[in-house]
Amino acid sequence: MTGADLTAAIQANEPAIRLGCFAVVLAAVAVWETLAPRRIRSVSRWMRWPSNLALVAINGALVRLVFPVAAVGMAAVASAGGFGLLNVIRLPPWAATILGLVLLDFAIYLQHVMMHAVPLFWRLHRIHHTDLDFDVTTGARFHPVEILLSMTLKIGVVAALGPPVVAVIAFEVLLNATSMFNHANLALPAAFDRLLRFIVVTPDMHRVHHSIVPHETNANFGFNWPWWDRLCGTYRAQPAAGHEAMTIGLRDFREPAELRLDRLLVQPLKGTTHSVPINRERVP
Repeated sequence: MTGADLTAAIQANEPAIRLGCFAVVLAAVAVWETLAPRRIRSVSRWMRWPSNLALVAINGALVRLVFPVAAVGMAAVASAGGFGLLNVIRLPPWAATILGLVLLDFAIYLQHVMMHAVPLFWRLHRIHHTDLDFDVTTGARFHPVEILLSMTLKIGVVAALGPPVVAVIAFEVLLNATSMFNHANLALPAAFDRLLRFIVVTPDMHRVHHSIVPHETNANFGFNWPWWDRLCGTYRAQPAAGHEAMTIGLRDFREPAELRLDRLLVQPLKGTTHSVPINRERVP
């Protein structure tokens, strides 16, 4: 089988590959965080998981319905048409794949910052932050409209960059896996965490981002790699209250009833943005 044949086979089975990887990582991290929890749960899984996982199903179905050609398909179109940065400069396949992964990750970092910086986008994104606890399912808890917006932006980035198809598939799988890992209620040895967070975003690093304190919410935006926060000045090592004592979530939507799926779907229409968006927040 040639490289082209292998790429075509991977592309044809991309939905199954992504779903399989998602299920395996979700189950593995859920067991791991049960065996080695970082924090005592403030809200039971039974109150949170049905809605969080229902959002996963809704979002997956919507993307397939709305986008006949999603990010992976756009990468194939760009490759065939010869457009996009990486198709124009013609790097070796291995170099184009690595560079594509890095640039896509930076684009997702910038998108995440934008979701906090623009009040309208923040209304969509904040359901990710109104979870009253922090575990593996929080990493997949996003409003359907945000998911559609995110895929639209991702398709545009892929068209502009022209990364190899295999790079886009690898990035999608990696993004799902790291999002579930770095949202885990998982205790890692402190020394190992300090070392690991130079390579990948760890649960302790990303948990800061889910603090109720606004200048902590507006920090540690990375999902895959931690370099962008350090380079762009958005890195914060630890929450001021400590990981065990910190409060997860936002000042609004703290009633357990707000965890219901119907409440989550209409949440962007309710409440105010307060001072959380970056363009209204003065970080000390």
